[in-house]
Amino acid sequence: MCCGLKRRFLLLYATQKGQAKAIAEEIWQQAGAHGFEADIHCMSEMDKYNLETEKEPVVIVISTTGTGDPPDTARKLVKKIQDTTLPPNHFAHLQYGLLGLGDSEYTFFCNGGKTVDRRLQELGARHFYNTGLADDCVGLELVVDPWIDGLWHALKEVFLLQKEKEGMNSAVDAVSSSLSAAPHIVHELNLSSEVQNLKLEDEGVKSSDVLSQKLVDISLVASNRDTEASLVHSVPPISQSALNIPALPPEYLEVQFQDTHGENPHLSSLVSEGTTFEVPVTKAVQLTREDAIKTALLLELDIADTVFDYQPGDAFCVMCPNNVSEVEELLRILELSEKGEYFVCVKVKQGSKKKGAARPQHIPVRSTLKFILTWCLEIRAIPKKAFLRALVECTSDLGEKRRLQELCSRQGASDYIRFIRDPNVCLLDLLHAFPSCKPSLNMLIEHLPKLQARSYSASSSNLYQPGKLSFVFSIVEFAACPTRPVSRKGVCTGWLAELVAPQLHTNRNTGDTNGGSCSTEKISIFARPNNAFHLPADPSVPLMMVGPGTGISPFIGFLQHRQKLREEHTDWEFGETWLFFGCRHQDRDYLFKQLRCFLENGTLNHLKVCFSRDSSSTAEVAPPKYVQDVIRLHAKEVARVLLKERGYFYVCGDKKHMADGVSDAVVDILSMEMEADKLEAMKFLATLREAKRYLQDVWS
Repeated sequence: MCCGLKRRFLLLYATQKGQAKAIAEEIWQQAGAHGFEADIHCMSEMDKYNLETEKEPVVIVISTTGTGDPPDTARKLVKKIQDTTLPPNHFAHLQYGLLGLGDSEYTFFCNGGKTVDRRLQELGARHFYNTGLADDCVGLELVVDPWIDGLWHALKEVFLLQKEKEGMNSAVDAVSSSLSAAPHIVHELNLSSEVQNLKLEDEGVKSSDVLSQKLVDISLVASNRDTEASLVHSVPPISQSALNIPALPPEYLEVQFQDTHGENPHLSSLVSEGTTFEVPVTKAVQLTREDAIKTALLLELDIADTVFDYQPGDAFCVMCPNNVSEVEELLRILELSEKGEYFVCVKVKQGSKKKGAARPQHIPVRSTLKFILTWCLEIRAIPKKAFLRALVECTSDLGEKRRLQELCSRQGASDYIRFIRDPNVCLLDLLHAFPSCKPSLNMLIEHLPKLQARSYSASSSNLYQPGKLSFVFSIVEFAACPTRPVSRKGVCTGWLAELVAPQLHTNRNTGDTNGGSCSTEKISIFARPNNAFHLPADPSVPLMMVGPGTGISPFIGFLQHRQKLREEHTDWEFGETWLFFGCRHQDRDYLFKQLRCFLENGTLNHLKVCFSRDSSSTAEVAPPKYVQDVIRLHAKEVARVLLKERGYFYVCGDKKHMADGVSDAVVDILSMEMEADKLEAMKFLATLREAKRYLQDVWS
């Protein structure tokens, strides 16, 4: 930059699970090498920046959470800019570039970023760089990396234009000539389902221009006997390529071991989202047969002695620990087995080069090492490239060091996806695969994200069962694979299953199918209200519910609630109710055969079921396999409820393999019944979503 001065820009991030923050920190680290100074702040720190008076360019990195909402850390700013009294030129002075993070598995892809982007535009702000929308479904880095590369050229152009306005034409000419070789990136980096073949070399930015990355010498050649790439082994061309690897993240924490005296903090201190309740598990029932492909459990919690409140359709969060054996194994590899019960003090390292360095909020001021690894850090998290880059520095074997460099490099992007991201490789897997890698404890605390509580839909009604809260889940299974030689269960579902295993064993031995009593075990929960996925306020409105597998969970609560209302208000008019349910086998995983009770008492008017793996050799016409097929068979009724009776349509369950198919079926039905083309039907479905009459609670 002219005169050797670094030009300032404001860098804001809003994150829910840490990804947006990590990307913003990467931008901050690279900025200095490009002649800029990034003034970085979390979007929630509104006392440290002011968009109303900001004169320099603003760069925003923002994720999406829930059903398309901005993250919690963006709520204050979003609420402020959505003030309808603001004039259309309120941000006319503002120039910004925005990078949105999302997952196209969900309906409202990158909606957090889109919401902020749209509102800033409405208030007169201007883009100095086109919006990037990165998709976690296929790999954020496919958009994030080239978006960051192009950012520096766009920022330089902003400052050049400012100098032109100041009359510094001679200085501008000199700098312009040095930039003439770099074409301006003008297209939006939006990796949607239609664009999945983005080539990094086509972004108009040479990898050598990224000054914060360094060239790595090639000192290793693949042996002739190794012809296939794997987590620990590469093949040409990457094994023979020079590599561009990320800048080494600066260390900023130090960990001091103390004594073994004291108490660990209460779990409630780890939660900032609301009040935590420790409640007993009073019932545990296995809903599936032993030979079912997936094992589904129903747990009932006693909330009678708490102020915990919920509506059918709400979700709540369960605080869960990491697997005990995995924590012990990690301590063993780190050679800290004897230190597990020691209390540690985590604080910021003096002289750290990390801007705004602070002890992570999810790390207690004082607790045992085992407590941190058990309750605070997501040790199953897929390591990000910045973490891999840090691990390079504590790996002694040259071959292992080179492979880690490849996996975090620009050239190794496809290997990273294939061998780390897609198979859900975690830190333990890496430490087993690269045995000479010996990371420090402070490095783990710096790079491993917060252990998140897991969300579940309520499967009960407080009106029907006062003081009780039930939920249903399938035990998640991760099969062994070449990059992970051991099978694993989900962090939370595996823990819950182990917690109630003695009760389930007792139930089997006694023949108790109702779940008995299991009041000795307790779990910690906190509320996560769903603002939309509720029964219609008007009970006379008809509703259709689609919930295959454990997706039926919230609808059990719906039906229980509706049954109680019918009993208490015999003079009310109640709308027609439909339930579409599906599973693999009728005799193995038909989760709630007592649905017939709701039919018999009139709470449920229509129950339509299908079984995808059952064969019916005697039937002349093959029965429908999936719920979307059953929905198509009832096209007239679906159209009547949605078009004529202004009914509600609910979908709960798997996004990719079910919810999208249901949505397609509804679009086809609307198109046929409205006698309109598919585009018009899709627009009408969008209006139903907007009116909260087509509601989804889905997961990937």
